[in-house]
Amino acid sequence: MIFAVLVGFVVALIAPQVQRGMPRYAGMVLGFLPLLIFAYFTTFINPVASGHTFSTSFDWFPSVNIQMSFLLDGLSLIFSLIISGVGALIMFYANGYLHGHPKQGRFYGYLLFFMASMLGVVTSDNLITLFIFWELTSISSYLLIGFNHEQEKARKAALQALLVTGGGGLALLAGMIITGLIGGSFSLSELMTQSSIIKANSLYPVILGLVFLGAFTKSAQFPFQYWLPNAMEAPSPVSAYLHSATMVKAGVYLLARFTPMLGATIQWQYTLMIFGGLTMLIGALRALGQTDLKRILAYTTVSALGILVFLIGLGTDIAISAAITFLAIHAMYKGSLFLVAGAVDHETGTRDIGKLGGLRKHLPTLAFAGLLAALSYAGIPPFLGFVGKELIYESAMHASWLPVASTILLLITNMLLVATAIMTGVKPFLGKEIETPKQPHTPSIYLWLPPAILALGGLLWGLFTGAFSNIFASPGASAILKSAIEADLHLWHGFNIGLGLSVLTVAGGIGLYTVRNLGLSLDKLLMRNNFLLTETGYDFSLSGMLRFASWQTNFFQNGYMRHYITWTVLTFLFLGTLAITLFLDLSFISLNFSGIHTYEVLIAVVVLLAAFFAIRSKSVLGAIASLGITGYGIALFFVFYGAPDLALTQFSIETLTVILLVLVVYKIPRFANYSSTKTKVRDILISIGVGSFITVLLLVLLSTDPPPSIKEYFLENTYLLAHGRNVVNVILVDFRAFDTMGEITVLSIAAIGVVTLLKLRTERKKKEAAVKEEVKES
Repeated sequence: MIFAVLVGFVVALIAPQVQRGMPRYAGMVLGFLPLLIFAYFTTFINPVASGHTFSTSFDWFPSVNIQMSFLLDGLSLIFSLIISGVGALIMFYANGYLHGHPKQGRFYGYLLFFMASMLGVVTSDNLITLFIFWELTSISSYLLIGFNHEQEKARKAALQALLVTGGGGLALLAGMIITGLIGGSFSLSELMTQSSIIKANSLYPVILGLVFLGAFTKSAQFPFQYWLPNAMEAPSPVSAYLHSATMVKAGVYLLARFTPMLGATIQWQYTLMIFGGLTMLIGALRALGQTDLKRILAYTTVSALGILVFLIGLGTDIAISAAITFLAIHAMYKGSLFLVAGAVDHETGTRDIGKLGGLRKHLPTLAFAGLLAALSYAGIPPFLGFVGKELIYESAMHASWLPVASTILLLITNMLLVATAIMTGVKPFLGKEIETPKQPHTPSIYLWLPPAILALGGLLWGLFTGAFSNIFASPGASAILKSAIEADLHLWHGFNIGLGLSVLTVAGGIGLYTVRNLGLSLDKLLMRNNFLLTETGYDFSLSGMLRFASWQTNFFQNGYMRHYITWTVLTFLFLGTLAITLFLDLSFISLNFSGIHTYEVLIAVVVLLAAFFAIRSKSVLGAIASLGITGYGIALFFVFYGAPDLALTQFSIETLTVILLVLVVYKIPRFANYSSTKTKVRDILISIGVGSFITVLLLVLLSTDPPPSIKEYFLENTYLLAHGRNVVNVILVDFRAFDTMGEITVLSIAAIGVVTLLKLRTERKKKEAAVKEEVKES
């Protein structure tokens, strides 16, 4: 299982090379990976349906109890099959959709990177590893949304998605850490057994708020729903994969997975029902007022995600079974419609439904796929969408809180969604033929086969509803509720209220489609009045953050070194003094001047005099020499007190510093005394404060006996573990290896930056010289 989850990261690295080696078939070749992963997960269908779960793990950071743990049960299995199965179709589709694109190989790499990240999210059994994969989905989606980075809209949409989902991810991390500390483990399986302890803790509402922030931002719930439609600047394969079938459902997965641990409370239920209900209604209303195929589908995806969150909030056996069923239905019909929209745009040059009509003559295969997807979308029998819709209505009618209001809300939402199903899957292909910017022609198999397969899936599973119930709906619901659930899915339940609501839904949807111009007017009205101000709030927050960043940058980084040093030492002085005042008792400090030798006093006097001359010197060279004397004097103290290594280091640094400064001293202007009396007084007070603080800090260290375990540990293990006899060197190289590596990394990055700047300067001079030469010749 570990290999199946992580192999995508490895193949993503070589995807560009595969594209260069076989430019016409790279998508098909790379698509075999998600196809093989899909086949691998299908082998678990029967065992999982029988009630078995599979887990594997290995210690990642055992010192902090972090394991790379993976769990496969009914919930993670259906997600894994959707991620890998739809991923294989998307790779095949992209092979034709992006044919000839100069960055096609990079696109495949991003797509595989995302697929592996999503597989990690839905199979992780450890909070920390789940969060890591969660953030990787945000990073990979940022790359995919901004794939056409030459376009400003794409860059803006990618940044918006990253900021919204990334901010939610930070909140989620805090919630996970608090949960792990309260539950005594970061293992999800173990935390499920600590549900009562977590819910009884006073921080339970805080945990809920943080987890909801993470889930709502990722799954575009109100008030964060605006980022998903804006992400439609991404290529159509990305929209079909990320924004209908997989990534946006990560938040839904999180809520479903955390239900046994945090659910079944009034706070959980009411919050999810309220926000899910608002989201599904707002998304459906906004969808009716759009004319762009992808934006219509984007807003309906927002609405569908709201329905899923609403069902999880209900939390009953029927509601959870309906959520699992709707999850699969939506992945099939919405993925298909997104791919159809992309193919229509590819062939006609437009996605505006007002400019599309009668395309069935030119695009019969796409018309077939779009019609099937629309029928499943609208809930027409014998499609699985019909079964799911009846199950959703049954869940609402049996709700413990406001069942009538819930049913009416779902009825209105579904009517609106039926209207959008006609707009996206029927309208472009039927009716009078409309001239399009490009003359459409029969698309390649790459563009019509994947949406047709997804659309047919909704029909086949509708005909075999019992099989779907047994192998997906029941195991998935059982995994969420941690009890044996028998999902009651049937294509025909007889003449009942659910069937009547389904008929009313279709009839109402057709009626709304006929007056969809009212939807356009309503949408314009809502946008003109900044309805709910959600995206306006984002824009205001972002611009405010940028203004604040600009102000503080101009204030703190004004180009004067003395300004930087002043704020650095003031911050150090404030935090250090605060720490000592709050946490230390200074009464134990003792001053002992016995044992001080005359030569030590003389060296201290020399150091103080050198420091004084460095301050008072009018010559740069004199100041450098005085500072060198202070450094050498301190090095002598290291020698006297048994630290020859530090002394040698100090000698080397002082020598190198003095030489370098002397070499460049001719570039430095003479000191000019522009400081006012007020500035001098300020600098003197700061210097006295920092000097006094360092003195107190040294006295505290000298008056405190260090824990013997630290010294003894290094003395005992320096040679045994690090195979070195010099304790100081071993600490620097081995015990502080990551710190040293970080310092080396910083220096390397700085060196690269310097070389780049010098190269740019050299190239600019060459260009200027060339221009002058051309002018001279002319």
